[in-house]
Amino acid sequence: MQAVTTKPGTPISQTAARFSWAAAVLSLILLAALHFLKPEFDPSWRMVSEYAIGRNGWVMDIAFLSLSVSCVALFVAIRPQIRTTGGYIGQTLLLISAAAIATAAFFTIDPITASKDALTTHGNLHGLASMIGNPGLTIAAILISRSLIPEQSWSPSRRLLLWTSNLIWICLLLMLLTLAVTLPQSGGKFGPNVLIGWPNRLLMVAYCTWLMSVAWHALKLYSQRS
Repeated sequence: MQAVTTKPGTPISQTAARFSWAAAVLSLILLAALHFLKPEFDPSWRMVSEYAIGRNGWVMDIAFLSLSVSCVALFVAIRPQIRTTGGYIGQTLLLISAAAIATAAFFTIDPITASKDALTTHGNLHGLASMIGNPGLTIAAILISRSLIPEQSWSPSRRLLLWTSNLIWICLLLMLLTLAVTLPQSGGKFGPNVLIGWPNRLLMVAYCTWLMSVAWHALKLYSQRS
């Protein structure tokens, strides 16, 4: 048998891992459901945050809050496993990102087609939260994964953590490149020619996949020791 090099988890850590996994799954399910609940938003160029506008907007709010809860629960779940400075920084960013995602849930975005004169305070706050949460969670995933994969007890999920954490920054880069290339061609205005929707959705899926992967392995690790 391989020697276990990480610290033992507590019952709280095990419960938190379950919550993190379940909350990430719920966020994905709700996001998928919104494509049927609100078909008026073309997924090829409309942002997922826009699902919070109008009828059934509360479903997107819960999806964001579920993602935030998953981040906080994961912080608790893997806290005994983190040993490196990078891992501690990643955990801090994980909490900051959770706060930003929760803020995005409480402040509804303005339609991306709105003119600058039509922008609202709550829409600007949502935008600010996104500017913090997206890079924050991306960096957190990379730092936490790099802190965990050298540990012997995390070796079964080493490849999965590498793939899922790298997928996040690839999706974020794809989204930013799409904006950089297509938005100027559309005169700086969002529309059907600015295909930002799918990269935005892939990024959400990547977040949830990474959270589920880390939480699932932590849960298996603690279950083996109980």
